[in-house]
Amino acid sequence: QVQLVESGGGLVQPGGSLRLSCAASGSIFSPNTMGWYRQAPGKEREWVAGITNYSYTNFADSVKGRFTISRDNAKNTVYLQMNSLKPEDTAVYYCNLSFLSGIAYWGQGTQVTDSS
Repeated sequence: QVQLVESGGGLVQPGGSLRLSCAASGSIFSPNTMGWYRQAPGKEREWVAGITNYSYTNFADSVKGRFTISRDNAKNTVYLQMNSLKPEDTAVYYCNLSFLSGIAYWGQGTQVTDSS
């Protein structure tokens, strides 16, 4: 069993920055991918960014150049640094941990809100 706990959400002005964290605990095997998804009101959940345990990263086109993702394998923690935030980035952000077997786990979500 795996547990994911997110933190770091909040109110942010357009153009501002925010860093989300997600700490994983439990039975975590390699290889794996940790990532972030988001769901805005009235919209489907969408993938934002991912990073493998070998630190290969990938980003959705909508956040490329503005968001970065990193991880600390010793702490089983993934970070999402969000810069130049836009109103359309407002959403609940969910952490995800997935394995090659197809098994995936989700965090409870953390809210990021445009304060304008």
